[in-house]
Amino acid sequence: MLLGSVEAGGTKFVCAVGDEDYRILHKTQFPTDDPKETIEKTIQFFQQFPELQALSIASFGPIELQKNNPNYGFITDTPKLKWRQTDFVGPISKALNVPIYFTTDVNASAYGEYVTAQLYNEKIDSLVYYTVGTGVGGGAVLGGKILQGIGHPEMGHTFVKRHPDDLEFEGICPFHGDCLEGLVAGPTFEARLGVNGADVPKTHEIWDIMAYYVAQATIQQTMILRPNNLVFGGGVVSEEFLVKVRKHFKNMLNEYVHVPDLKQYIQMPRVKDNGSATLGNFALAYRVQSE
Repeated sequence: MLLGSVEAGGTKFVCAVGDEDYRILHKTQFPTDDPKETIEKTIQFFQQFPELQALSIASFGPIELQKNNPNYGFITDTPKLKWRQTDFVGPISKALNVPIYFTTDVNASAYGEYVTAQLYNEKIDSLVYYTVGTGVGGGAVLGGKILQGIGHPEMGHTFVKRHPDDLEFEGICPFHGDCLEGLVAGPTFEARLGVNGADVPKTHEIWDIMAYYVAQATIQQTMILRPNNLVFGGGVVSEEFLVKVRKHFKNMLNEYVHVPDLKQYIQMPRVKDNGSATLGNFALAYRVQSE
């Protein structure tokens, strides 16, 4: 069985075809450019595989997920101006005529991590996935199902208590200023220090400040959702960074509720090389074709 995956990121699209065992058979990527041209490249890639059974699209957002909404399948009020109010699912569905699952990029990553945990025989039924990179986003799986209500979660746009040594920084989010994304996304290095994050020594105090904010996000999820596991991916995250996050988390939690060992509770992705979303898409495509 051939299953399709589209990871629609803010800078690039990654399209892949795999099987029901989640093995990638064919893969391509191209820049996220003009919507019409980028969607056409996506269609052309999958038209090479007439045996395709189903497809899952994981997109940057915000997106419309309510199927009874006339704008279902659209990218809506995204900061990427050219993509605002773009019908994403419609033209792909019309061209390929296969069942399509539509969700956010981080939801697909969360589901990919959840499926991988099951394959590893980990006894968990819930997790939260955050990506901390150019932006910050999060998705959750509870009881084996992706969490969403009237829309998808926007975990990067929650608010956190300011670090006492970071009170002057206004944040970079164009909507909220100093929300979580505005304080810890990759571009905040340039805004604060005038240098690219890759060039900031791991000993610099800014890493501890950012870990303080990410630890608060972890506290929020722990207190609200009580997941078995929290996973952090994205270009800003490293195991060294998560050591700092765990330290702040432990201090903030103050043994109020029980959580697993912190090395397992707050961890790097199980799926290497940013592959969680592709694996999650294959699993979601398999699910939608069997419904």
